[in-house]
Amino acid sequence: MKKEVRKTAMFWSGGKDSAFCLYKLLSDDSIEVCSLITTINADFKRISMHGIREAMLDRQVELLDLPHVHLMKMYVISNTNMEYEEQLKRILITLKKEQNITHVVFGDIFLEDLRLYREKQLAPIGLKALFPLWGINSLLLARDFIRQGFRSVTCCVNDGLLDESYCGVEFDEVFLSRLPVSTDPCGENGEFHTFCYDGPLFKYPVKFKLGERIYKPLEINFDQHPENKIQTKGFWYINIMPV
Repeated sequence: MKKEVRKTAMFWSGGKDSAFCLYKLLSDDSIEVCSLITTINADFKRISMHGIREAMLDRQVELLDLPHVHLMKMYVISNTNMEYEEQLKRILITLKKEQNITHVVFGDIFLEDLRLYREKQLAPIGLKALFPLWGINSLLLARDFIRQGFRSVTCCVNDGLLDESYCGVEFDEVFLSRLPVSTDPCGENGEFHTFCYDGPLFKYPVKFKLGERIYKPLEINFDQHPENKIQTKGFWYINIMPV
């Protein structure tokens, strides 16, 4: 009996979790990865939250050894949930119609509310969610990522827990050893984000150079929101530029 193949689209941030998630998917012959979906700020032409230039995203995906996988860019302007959900619905309906997508893949590890939110967005479209990294211990996952030969650099850090010295550095065992005990080793709570530039998925490493660190304060005053556990005031970004 022929094995059923699930056609999937995967959310791609360009970071370590996305890369490792894709790596695991490609070892499963019951899954076909058809598209990568990346959310981009239309005004700044950078990946949302990560701050990576669109040109660097293009180069990164170009160097992935996946000639049949299509990159879908989801541009957002206002960064509101309503706009995000409308754009997501439009793209997923298109992928379902044109590529017969049945599942959407996310690299989330343990945030239950986020998982429920994603599943809720997919249900009306008739799609199901897959979470290949779900439930794996964050430290074991981080070390496995490094051990498999992936290389990433931190591109954004949350100042609620980490200072600027953590931004623009290699995600490796040294980085993990420096993290405060309250920080998730994979940055699952939004402590930091990464840009993956080399590893088993790549034909060649993505060449880049590091520019200056830039601090972006939040417009929202989180001091007025005691439920905010990390007390974020803003984010440090590193300017990652093509060579």
